[in-house]
Amino acid sequence: MEKKRWDCTALPKGWKMEEVTRKSGLSAGKSDVYYFSPSGKKFRSKPQLARYLGNQMDLSSFDFRTGKMLMSKLNKNRQRLRYDNNNQNKGKPDLNTSLPVRQTASIFKQPVTKVTNHPNNKVKTDPQKAVDQPRQLFWEKKLSGLNAYDIAEELVKTMELPKGLQGVGPGCTDKTLLSAIASALHTSAAPITGQLSAAVEKNPGVWLNTAQPLCKAFIVTDEDIRKQEELVYSVRKRLEEALMADMLAHVEEAASEGEALKDEGNSSEDVENV
Repeated sequence: MEKKRWDCTALPKGWKMEEVTRKSGLSAGKSDVYYFSPSGKKFRSKPQLARYLGNQMDLSSFDFRTGKMLMSKLNKNRQRLRYDNNNQNKGKPDLNTSLPVRQTASIFKQPVTKVTNHPNNKVKTDPQKAVDQPRQLFWEKKLSGLNAYDIAEELVKTMELPKGLQGVGPGCTDKTLLSAIASALHTSAAPITGQLSAAVEKNPGVWLNTAQPLCKAFIVTDEDIRKQEELVYSVRKRLEEALMADMLAHVEEAASEGEALKDEGNSSEDVENV
């Protein structure tokens, strides 16, 4: 990896910006951006930076990738703030209780009935309308660029998918395919079969099944199940050994602390006897 670090003039004095470019692997050529405080604390995302700086600085117009303040966003924020302030000063509640008057369909104004509740309206009370919403094609691509970090803020290694899983659609990468399968497992109780239609490769915009992830149809064999069982058993075995080692370490530490307290007590008794 190639690292470059320089002063970030958009942040307070002493802040550094670092760009790390990857030289190998599937992500070769891509770069990650980090920021360092004057005390050396590392920040990996804009939310972390905003929480740390707090009220010291407004980062709404700060571009984390380039380390600069975007003037277009800054102007929009100022216009929005000015508009909100004007609305707060001018806005008043409508206390008019008179019946509304129809303004169309007649040259004469006619009173109409004002209905505020629709208990028999099936469109508003039908739960199926909220459930059966159509999905956007290739919506899984919105998940690209997102990275997972552990509790120590270290990048979690991307898992490798089996060779039998192949992506479908324009620009579908292994990372997009992994996100699509993970989302399907999390949001749907239906079995994951992939795209069963052979025509999806010719025209995915027409034949793509949005209820299934962006992968070709696949079959899970008994050999795949056996390998997965062996993998789960191996991971559980390592976890058991790690927990046992941690417990023994705690027991040994407690025993050493007890011996140290005992020796300290004996030393105090010797001093009193003298």
